[in-house]
Amino acid sequence: MKIVVQRVKNAKVEVDEKVVGKIEKGFLVLLGVSSEDTKEEADYLVKKLCNLRVFEDENEKMNLSLKDVNGKLLIVSQFTLYADCSKGNRPSFVNAARPEKAEELYEYFCKQCKEKYEIEVEKGIFGANMQVSLLNDGPVTIIIEK
Repeated sequence: MKIVVQRVKNAKVEVDEKVVGKIEKGFLVLLGVSSEDTKEEADYLVKKLCNLRVFEDENEKMNLSLKDVNGKLLIVSQFTLYADCSKGNRPSFVNAARPEKAEELYEYFCKQCKEKYEIEVEKGIFGANMQVSLLNDGPVTIIIEK
């Protein structure tokens, strides 16, 4: 499992020109699930994400977490994080999980963030063609995988 975390001032995701998820201060998270992933990997990444200290404190040090700043999450599924571009110019996605498995782990991941860490979660629509907009704060972009 792999996540790309972007610290944002705001972010939104649209499907068919309708906003389906929107946050102010927090993280836009792009979530990729591999064919080998389990709930164990999801739990590890949920814990890392929800405790990630990349918001500035009063001394301008990245020392605060989402909870500390009342931040929100916008979590978007993205199988293309498992693109293999090692051969040719057309990416292969053989390492990405099948949609059924990926959706189950995506939903589990979102639920854990919300229920276990009490963080407000907005989502994209799994499998949809989405347009994602954001104002990256910093910019701060971090990749975490398990």
